Amino acid sequence: MDERDAAEQRFIWSIVRWVVGISAVLITLGMWGCPQYTVYYQRLHGDAELARAHSSRQVQVSQAQGEKDAAVLRAQAIAIVGQAAKDFPEYRRQEFIGAFAEALHSGKVNQIIYVPTEAGIPITEAVRFAPTGEKK
Repeated sequence: MDERDAAEQRFIWSIVRWVVGISAVLITLGMWGCPQYTVYYQRLHGDAELARAHSSRQVQVSQAQGEKDAAVLRAQAIAIVGQAAKDFPEYRRQEFIGAFAEALHSGKVNQIIYVPTEAGIPITEAVRFAPTGEKK
């Protein structure tokens, strides 16, 4: 039985040595791997922040370019309408009449007041005053 007990003890000690050796290797890998993983994680996090900032900047540039293009188109449209108003003065009158008719049909105007005009300027009653301020 001595030999059997000795074999069991050698077997137990060999298992203990394997467990201690594997534990030592795992601890060593952990001590080396944790800082490596932290650096790797921080680099990935920094790359993600950089990509997010780059994307945000591209969105802002695109929005600004769109606003600029819209402003240019609005200015061109205003210039076209202004030139049309110069070239065709009756256009403004027709636009006014159309807007007025639309307001009448929608019920926004309840009564019509006719104002006599001459050359587009309302005619008003003129009262003559004497130099002393009395009515003639």
